[in-house]
Amino acid sequence: MRKFFKEFKDFAITGNMIDMAIGIVVGGAFTALVTSVVTNIITPLIGILIGVDFSTWEVQLPRLYGNAEPGTMKVGVFINSIISFLIITMFVFLFVKAVNRMRSKQNSVEEPPAEPEEPSAQEKLLTEIRDILRDQ
Repeated sequence: MRKFFKEFKDFAITGNMIDMAIGIVVGGAFTALVTSVVTNIITPLIGILIGVDFSTWEVQLPRLYGNAEPGTMKVGVFINSIISFLIITMFVFLFVKAVNRMRSKQNSVEEPPAEPEEPSAQEKLLTEIRDILRDQ
């Protein structure tokens, strides 16, 4: 049981868990930021360019039962969500692409061509035996 708690402690405190928690918090903040940008800046600009205000797009649903209130489908909110999704996806794609490019440059700069290591005494002896046997 003690080993189990030690493994759990190591897991929870290591970089993996902490990195994941930081990623989730930053991701949530980034999503809120992108949603605000899309809702308050991009969608109105698109609306001005094409002459449509997405935020007011609604479809009234008919009453299905006696006194029930009619429902409303907010099509504009859905369009805003699609635009947010596309922007977030594009940003993540560009971010991952940039990180991969930096990693490949870093790997190519940091890793000079490996020089062959000096063979050990055993390898030298085996090579000599091989050469002698080949000559016979």
